[in-house]
Formats: sequence, C-alpha cells, structure tokens
Amino acid sequence: MAYMAAHGMKRARPAELVPGTVSVITARMNYLPRATPADWQAREFARLDAPGEAIVSVYARGRDYHKVLRTRLQKLSERIAAHVGPLGFRAFTDSAPVLEAELASRSGQGWRGKHTLVLSRDAGSMFFLGEIYIDLALPPTEPVTAHCGSCQSCIDICPTQAILAPQRLDARRCISYLTIEHAGPIPLALRPLMANRIYGCDDCQLVCPWNKFAQRTALPDFDERQGLSGQQLTTLFAWTEDEFLRYTEGSPIRRIGHERWLRNVAVALGNALRTAGDVDGVAQALQRRLTDDSSLVREHVAWALAQAVVGSDSSRP
Repeated sequence: MAYMAAHGMKRARPAELVPGTVSVITARMNYLPRATPADWQAREFARLDAPGEAIVSVYARGRDYHKVLRTRLQKLSERIAAHVGPLGFRAFTDSAPVLEAELASRSGQGWRGKHTLVLSRDAGSMFFLGEIYIDLALPPTEPVTAHCGSCQSCIDICPTQAILAPQRLDARRCISYLTIEHAGPIPLALRPLMANRIYGCDDCQLVCPWNKFAQRTALPDFDERQGLSGQQLTTLFAWTEDEFLRYTEGSPIRRIGHERWLRNVAVALGNALRTAGDVDGVAQALQRRLTDDSSLVREHVAWALAQAVVGSDSSRP
C-alpha cells in the first residue's frame, strides 16, 4: 500500500519513526461482540447464501477500534509512566507505518498464519493489535512457535485467490483492500468474486480452525450497531451522504466516504442481480443512481445493471 511504502524503512526501524525508542510493548484486544453465538462462523458463512444482504466485516460492526484501543493504550502508557518515572512513549493502532503483525509475532502474541494475520492458540485471530513505543529498555519476550501445520484452509477459501502462498498476500486482489483502501474502480475480473461483501472480508478467518477459540470482547463498544449487520443492500444504497455520515458516525466505515460506499454496494447489487435475479427491487435501486454525480458510482452502477443480462445468458442451456 502506497502510504506504507512512502515511509520507507521507518516501518522496520521504530527509532526512526519515534526517535529515542528502545522497546516496543505490543497488545491485543478481542473484538467479537459480546452476544456472539457459538456457531458464529457458520452463521457468517450463511450470509453469502442471502445475496440481497450486505456483509460488513465483523470488526467493523461496532465502534471504531482506532479510537477505543488507542485511548486504552494511552491510559496504559500513563500508568506505566506513573510507576517508573519520566517516560517517553507513543501509542499506535493501525495508524502509522508500523509493522504491527510482525512486532506482535516477534513478541509472543501469536504466530503469523498462512493468511499473514497473527494467530493465537488462546484467541484465534479475532483481535486488534496495538503498540506502545517507549524509551525504556525492557527484557524481550520470546516468540511462539507456529501451529498451522499442513492446514491451508485460508489459502483455499480466499474468494479472489489473494493468498498466493503461505505468508504471501497480494493486497491488490484482497477484498478487504479493494473495499476499504482502494480508491478507484474495482477491477472487472474481481467484481463477481466479491459477492455481497461490501466492507472487508472475513473468509480466511471464518474457516480457520483456531478461531473456535476466538474470545468475546468485554466491551460494549464492539457490539453490533443496528443498520450495519444483516441490512439489505437496497436500503444501504439509498442512503444519502448525510445519512451515511449519520449512520456511520464513530464507525471505521465512515473513513471510506459515501462515494466508495456506493461503489461497493453497487458491485454487491450487481452480483445479486446476476445470481438471484431482480428481487426486492435491485434493478430499480440501481437505476435511481444511473445519473449519480460521481463518475465512479455511475460506472459501477452501469456494470451492475449489465449483470442482469449476464445472469440471463448464463442460465440458458
């Protein structure tokens, strides 16, 4: 990703990012909502069988984790300073050129799974990572051994085959990257593979055997917000920009903006039109935005409407 590359080797050299850094404290915070049922993985996969339903990644259904975790890391840093005396520190959580997963694995939080995420025997991978850079020397903790063995379920299930090999991910094909970080048109070949995923993708985590040990959060912050889970695509596509900003206030989703939101939902609507036909007014919802102010949205709407023809052709003997 360009914003990471722009900072060069600062990612791998903490003291260049924060002068004076001697040690890095790593932390993780569980995010599965408190009411998550025991069969949550199967339930999440079942959403793919309801093409009119929008799928938002589990982590993004509650409050923005950047704010929650960073605030808690800041308080932890202040408590450490109160105990040890003057302390230079800076807290991060997915907010700077920091190699979070690598730091976490080197410090014993878990190992790098074949999908590149950090895996823990006690908590799977459904947690956020954060770091505190400090100017105090601390004894290092040892990394843990990997426990993926011969399993490659995450590689096999990836909808876009973005996981090229163990620990090798092509972000340009990853649905999480495409729906969140990517600013332009979504590549034509990848649109049908996105199905009804409109913000992120959890498939590689859902299929991982270690996530049967995923822990529920103790915080209400990550409880599912009404309107962001189990919502119909047509409803979300009708949101005005003001409604988008209102419903996503305090959510990580807000940062992609209304235009990219509509782009993502348009792709999902097109996939629904191709696979399930014009149910629940999908075509009508798309046609209302054929003249949208955004050329990006208009192009994806036109593609989506064309999927009705594709679906019709594919059903012929």
